[in-house]
Amino acid sequence: MTKTLRGLRGATTAAANSREAILNATAELLRALQEANGFRPEEVESAIFTSSPDLTAEYPARAARLLGWSDVPLLGAAEVAVPDGLSRCIRVLLHFYTAKPQRELKHMYLRDAAQLRPDRRTD
Repeated sequence: MTKTLRGLRGATTAAANSREAILNATAELLRALQEANGFRPEEVESAIFTSSPDLTAEYPARAARLLGWSDVPLLGAAEVAVPDGLSRCIRVLLHFYTAKPQRELKHMYLRDAAQLRPDRRTD
């Protein structure tokens, strides 16, 4: 079985700018991505997290570490403040090897982030 490096996107929103809210929302997103796409943390090559400028209480990437993603290279960045940008938004781009074609991957947009990609709603 040949595996190819694929990109997987997800986004969610935190209930507040607090450590607990950011970690909970990010963990929920990462678990949903894992469950929907059937990968293990050790199969993830890298993860890039971004957060809207109003989230400053915690790094979203810390949630991955707390979930056991100990060997995954993680990067966090702050997004540009744009007019009408989504508040308290956390986004992730995962790179992992899989036998699934790109069209079969299930990108996840949870909570208020579902409005970013209505075609990918999960509720």
